[in-house]
Amino acid sequence: QMKKQCDQKLLIQVKTKCVPCSLNLETQCLAGYTKITNGTGIPDCRYYLEIKTHTLSFLGCRHHCLKEFEQPECCKGHWGPDCMGK
Repeated sequence: QMKKQCDQKLLIQVKTKCVPCSLNLETQCLAGYTKITNGTGIPDCRYYLEIKTHTLSFLGCRHHCLKEFEQPECCKGHWGPDCMGK
């Protein structure tokens, strides 16, 4: 019995919103995602504050989050919704 369905594992990585690093300890990933950075996250972004007529930009932090999806796919040589086609 040859396997006709060969699911692909997909890794989806997202980043949380850029916030002041001191506030980023509490930041959670979206439901279903795993936080792969720790502490205050990674200082690789900028956030903005509007003060009267000026917009100031500051270095901020964000976390990286990961989710693993199973992507249903047919094995090589098979096709169709049930992977029965050859």
